[in-house]
Amino acid sequence: MRGQIVKEFVVEEKSGFDRVQLNFSSYKGVSDINKMYMSDPVMIHSHLSKVNILPDFSYHIQDAVLTANLNHSDVEQESFGKRLSSKLFATSEGDFDHTWEVGLSEQYAYLLDLHFGIGQANVDLSNLKVKRCKITTATADVSLNYMEKGRNLTEMDTLLVKVNMGTVDGVNMTHANARNMIFEVNYGQVNLNFDKHFESDKPCHIMTTVGAGAVYILLPAPQNPYLVKINSTAMCRKKLPSYLTEVGDKVYASKGYEEGVKNLITFEIDVSVGSLVLK
Repeated sequence: MRGQIVKEFVVEEKSGFDRVQLNFSSYKGVSDINKMYMSDPVMIHSHLSKVNILPDFSYHIQDAVLTANLNHSDVEQESFGKRLSSKLFATSEGDFDHTWEVGLSEQYAYLLDLHFGIGQANVDLSNLKVKRCKITTATADVSLNYMEKGRNLTEMDTLLVKVNMGTVDGVNMTHANARNMIFEVNYGQVNLNFDKHFESDKPCHIMTTVGAGAVYILLPAPQNPYLVKINSTAMCRKKLPSYLTEVGDKVYASKGYEEGVKNLITFEIDVSVGSLVLK
C-alpha cells in the first residue's frame, strides 16, 4: 500500500533463558499472533501507515528469562469517541492503518502480555508452550482460535481476556490447557466453544463477566463433570440446556458431575444486562 512503512523486529538470542516474556502493545491495527516455523523466540513484522512515531522495541535476558518489549504509542492521543467511530465505521483491515504479525516458536515457554487499542486481534496459540496469557483491549475485538489438534503444549496457569468494548470469540478453548480462564467485557459479546470431551485430570475454573451484552457458550458434553454458576439480573434473558440439573441457587450440574471429583470444570457467569445462552 502507498505510504506504508515495513518494519521487522527479531530476537535472535537462543540461549541463556528458558522462558520468554513478551510484552506487546499497539494502539491501533489488525494483529495476528501465532506459531512460526523458525527457531527465533520472537519475530514481529509490521506494515505501518500514517505513523507519527515508530514502534519502540527492546529485549534483554535476566534470571533465565528473555523479556521482549514492543510498544507503539499514539502521539495524537485519539479520543474515545474518535476510536469508537473508527471501530463502528471501519469496513476493512486497512481502516485500522497498521497490521502486525507476531510469530512465536514451539521451542520456548511463553508468558504473554498483549495489549490492543482499536482494531482486531487474531490469536492462535496452537502447538505452543504458553504458561500464562493476558490480553487487554480498549475497543479491539479478540479472536482466540485453537486448531482441532492444536493443544497448548504445557499447562497454562491463567488465560485472561479483558475488553472494554468489543467481542471475544473463543474456539476449541479446551485446548488452552488452562487452570483458570477469565473473560471480562464491559460492553459487547463473549462467544466460547468448548470441545465435547474436556480432557483434563485437573480442575478448571472459567469465569465470564459481561456488563451489557451477550454471552454464548457451547458447553462440553453432559458426561463431563461440571458446574455452572450464574449471577444475573432481571434484565438478562437466559436459555439453558434441559440436561442441566439445578443443585443450588442458580447453580446447575451436568450429568457427569459428582461431588469431590478431581477434574471438575466450574463455569461462573455474570451478565448484568443482555442475554445468556448455554448449549
